[in-house]
This record gives sequence, structure tokens and C-alpha cells, in this order.
Amino acid sequence: MGRGAQTQTMQMTDQQLSSQNAMNQALSNQGQSLSNTAAGGYQYLLANPSYTPAQQNAINNQSMGALSSAFGALAQSAANRVARTNNSAGYGDTMDELAREQGRQTSSLVQQNQLAFANQSKQDQLSALQGLSGLYGVNSSLLGRTLGIPGQLLNTRTALANAPGFGTSFAQALGGTLGGGIAGLGLGRINMFLPR
Repeated sequence: MGRGAQTQTMQMTDQQLSSQNAMNQALSNQGQSLSNTAAGGYQYLLANPSYTPAQQNAINNQSMGALSSAFGALAQSAANRVARTNNSAGYGDTMDELAREQGRQTSSLVQQNQLAFANQSKQDQLSALQGLSGLYGVNSSLLGRTLGIPGQLLNTRTALANAPGFGTSFAQALGGTLGGGIAGLGLGRINMFLPR
């Protein structure tokens, strides 16, 4: 290869390398920007889980309104029956029972709403933590695929690395046996001094 061709090849290679580096830097900046935006969203969700107070009030008002509407319809039906039959026998008892049942249903609905708000809070916190973990943690499955290692192999390797070795298991078993034997000896000595 001639000197001119060699110089031209080197220039083209440098130009391609420079272009690739610029594109990599732009992708890195874009990824960092997206990561910062996502991290801010997850941190906000972690600090402010569940529904806002206004949303909770709206949910409570709507569910209570539906419940009141249902019992209002039942009370109206009882009043219509009295008007239709011109007989008020049992009307007071019916209204009393409706009031008691509405109180029970209202209490149950308030409890259900509070549990739903608490569950949503926990779910939002969990989602935020998982999202932050995904941003800052190492995704072993993705790392394994990048390196060409099957995910099952990584999981097996991790499990084996965390499993106690023979020496640890043996020492724990020996300690448990000796501890039980010593405790047994102590009880035997105490039993010797007890009156029979």
C-alpha cells in the first residue's frame, strides 16, 4: 500500500472513530438525561405515595354518595309502599333497620377505602424502589445476555456462591450438637439437687 493510500486510510479511520465517539457521547448524554428524569419521578413517587388528599376525598365522596343514593332509594320505596297501601305498619321498623344497615355499610366502606389507600401507598413505594433499583442497580439478566451467559446459569452461580460450604455447615451442626449436650449436662446437675 502506498504512503498516500495509507495516510488516506488512517484519516478515514480517524474520522469514523471521531464520528462514532460523538454519537456515543450524544447517546450517553441522552441516557443520563433520561435517567435523571426517571430518578426524579421515582423519588417523588417514593416521597409521595398513594393518592393525594384531594383524590382521597373525591374517592370517599363518590363512594359515600353511591351508598347514600342506594339507601335513599330503599327509603323512598318504603315510603311509596306506605302511600300506596295507606298502611304504615312496620314502616318505622323498616326505616330503623335501613339506618342501622346504612351505618354498617358506611363503616365497612370507610374501612375498605382506607385499606385501598394504604395498599396503594405500599404499591407505589415498591414501584419506586424497584424503579430506582433498575436505574442504579446491576441487572444480572441483562448483563448475562450481554456476556452470552444464560440467565439460569447466573442464578445457579449466585445460589452456589451464597450457599454455606461444608466447613460452615459442619461447624454449625457440631455447635448445635455440643450446645445441646452441654445444656443437657447442666439440667442433669440441677436435677441432682432437686428433692425427689
